[in-house]
Amino acid sequence: MKATKFKCRVAVILGLVLVTIGFLRAVPEVAGTVQRDDEAAVRDALLASATSFEKNDVAAATKIWVNDESLTVFESGHANYGWTDYRDNHLLPEMGEMKNTKYGFSDIHVHVAGDTAWVTLKYTIAADVKDNGKTRHVDGGGLGTAILEKRDGRWQIVHWHSSAPRRAPAPVSAKTP
Repeated sequence: MKATKFKCRVAVILGLVLVTIGFLRAVPEVAGTVQRDDEAAVRDALLASATSFEKNDVAAATKIWVNDESLTVFESGHANYGWTDYRDNHLLPEMGEMKNTKYGFSDIHVHVAGDTAWVTLKYTIAADVKDNGKTRHVDGGGLGTAILEKRDGRWQIVHWHSSAPRRAPAPVSAKTP
């Protein structure tokens, strides 16, 4: 009788050990899937931001960028602090002056740590802009860094920093004596 109880206890313990090992082996796989899902969601949020800009769709941008004072945007040596400042003094004026806009990202590298993600990328932009009553076409590009937070189950941009290569200096005209 004692041998039977001992065998039952060993079987139960062995079963628990096997279940635990199976669970522990599955955890990294599940964590990897969650990580890949978050990376894809971050990428999707950034691409949705680019699309909102191309379409001059402030309502769509409002869903992707945080709408509070924690937002910071650094672009071309200028800083915007808070959603209202960025929307009213940067985003809306830029959208208003650009038509036929094409805005895209490439070389996107997403890093996720919990509810925070940071992304490095290259961007290109092309648009028709009004300049002194005439329309001219502009093309540009550069590098960007975005920081996103997962808030209420959605990835939202909380910080954006972009830079473009320096323009070549204007040629110096030779003075004639």
